[in-house]
Amino acid sequence: MSLKAGIVGLPNVGKSTLFNAITNSHVLAENYPFATINPNTGMVIVPDERLDYLTEMFQPERKINATFEFYDIAGLVKGASKGEGLGNQFLAAIRECDAIVEVVRCFENEAVLRYDESPVDPAEDISVINLELAMADLDSVTGRIGRQATKARVGHDKVAAYELPILEALKAVLEQGIPARLVTGLSQEQIEYAKKNFFLLTLKPILYVANVNEDAYSDLEHCAHYQTVKAIAEGEHAECIPVSCQIEYEISQLEPAEKKEFLETLGESESGLDRLVKASYKLLNLSTFFTSGKDECRAWTFKNGMLAPQCAGIIHSDFERGFIKAEVYAFEDLKTYGSEQAVKEAGKLRSEGKEYRMKDGDVVFFRFNV
Repeated sequence: MSLKAGIVGLPNVGKSTLFNAITNSHVLAENYPFATINPNTGMVIVPDERLDYLTEMFQPERKINATFEFYDIAGLVKGASKGEGLGNQFLAAIRECDAIVEVVRCFENEAVLRYDESPVDPAEDISVINLELAMADLDSVTGRIGRQATKARVGHDKVAAYELPILEALKAVLEQGIPARLVTGLSQEQIEYAKKNFFLLTLKPILYVANVNEDAYSDLEHCAHYQTVKAIAEGEHAECIPVSCQIEYEISQLEPAEKKEFLETLGESESGLDRLVKASYKLLNLSTFFTSGKDECRAWTFKNGMLAPQCAGIIHSDFERGFIKAEVYAFEDLKTYGSEQAVKEAGKLRSEGKEYRMKDGDVVFFRFNV
């Protein structure tokens, strides 16, 4: 299942440094705008302690984590919606993404110039990006209103008539520079329709990354910049994750044993990047099921709400076409009872049919006809 999040932000906020840390790659990260001109793509492993547990139990020949795709997108500037800077490329790259990870500068450093050389201001940075994306969406919505109004009036088109009140509600918020995801007065059905059919940038789910320095990271309560971003995220019912991009990049260069030791000195069980990857995965309403055995233990990504045959099709299309049943037990039951045999003896192994909705943490064996 190919889903991706785009890392966005103003120039010099730490986007490419974060991307380098996430993918342990070496994308150009220089102290000037537009160091990253084309979207850089990286596949990352989704950390999952449950898969580690299964691997320890079954001792397979190989372990395969779920993966997630990130785009590092060129920095945005004021006027991007009108083509300023690399605005057109920036907007086109975001349209290709399923979710937005917005990096916001929350650190002071005279050696790293802000794009307009003004003081660090996280609220203003978020406002700039919101406004540019909202203006781009406003152009799309206004054009669609014109087309659908004609269809509804002249052709009595039912689809057009259904869309018009949704479009007008979206236009009202976008004209204020407010993201479409904060629209009120629409039903959940109407919002889902808009997401599926209008392809608006500001309807994409968003996750804020507050890029703080090392000192602030250990005392976030007193980091005013972080608290500003956190408050904005809470107001949007979004998540905010504090990360020191530079520290995380340095951690990413360590060997696993060194990394674990370093995190222990910080009193952490996982890195900020691990939390970010997990949060990005969750942001897209994704979950994980597992297949396990002596040859392979593997985590598979699925969209919440998918049925068992659809999840079987993620492994191979033949599995979906010839689906018979799914033999399923919950990972937590395996952990509780200690072995597959004990799970079976406790009556926790279930046989599920075509209408079963897969759950996060299901360990499954699919039976199918060739």
